[in-house]
Amino acid sequence: MEILTYDFMQRALLAAVLVGITAPAVGIYLVQRRQALMGDGIGHVAMTGVGLGFLLSWSPVWMATAVAILGAVLMELIRWYGKTRGDIALAMLFYGGMAGGVMFINLAPTGSNANLTSYLFGSLSTVSESDVTAISVLAAFVVLVTLGLRRQLFAVSQDEEFARVTGLPVRALNLLTAITAAVTVTVAMRVVGLLLVSALMVVPVAAAQQLSRSFAATFAIAVAIGVAVTIGGTVTSYYQDVPPGATIVLLTIGAFIMLTVLATPLARRRARALAAAQPAGDPAECAIPATRGAGDGVGV
Repeated sequence: MEILTYDFMQRALLAAVLVGITAPAVGIYLVQRRQALMGDGIGHVAMTGVGLGFLLSWSPVWMATAVAILGAVLMELIRWYGKTRGDIALAMLFYGGMAGGVMFINLAPTGSNANLTSYLFGSLSTVSESDVTAISVLAAFVVLVTLGLRRQLFAVSQDEEFARVTGLPVRALNLLTAITAAVTVTVAMRVVGLLLVSALMVVPVAAAQQLSRSFAATFAIAVAIGVAVTIGGTVTSYYQDVPPGATIVLLTIGAFIMLTVLATPLARRRARALAAAQPAGDPAECAIPATRGAGDGVGV
């Protein structure tokens, strides 16, 4: 294929596959915790890291990772202790992150708004070998955490009080989830962009939930959707000269709509089958719900 003859497209496609795996892998826990927009907030904070990277002539990816992790930890601390003022503190953190990124990159001798735009919305041609190395290392960390601790993370995401009673270190696991989400944001920013990465963390999971209520199946389907749309968006971006981040997100939303349309008649058929199998003497309220919405919990 012609597309694979170019080094920059090989790097972009590799980065896209890694993003397609990691974003839904973390997103499934965020959806269960009802923190679907957490990735968006971390993306705002990571902008400061990108700007600092240009200002200090360090790797923007690694600097964004450090700042995003710090921001994610602060978000968790605010969630624990912020109480009534927590939303105000989070708003200042998010908007301060955006403002800091714009300010630092304009103060940098080699920085410009064009540089920032490639990180905000993704860019195929600017994915360097060092970026691929950093993305690969960070993606390996995300996969190890999300798969290796899947039972513990799922338990905490479903019911923190029950997880605490069973002896799980709830706060440590919450911090680890936040840190993993921060790492995922920086993994995805070169392909999808900081402002759009949250959609790739959430929408594939919501789409997968249209087909399955099992955690393992939802996880696998969400990752498959993530890989498919990131590769499809990257290839489309190359041939049609359109922004990769926007293309990937639109394809993801399209997949969600398609699966929702396909799942609706199947859910109705399943509901009729359950109703037909139900003994005549059982009250209606004892019937098992046939479907769940995208925001409901995913069973193991």
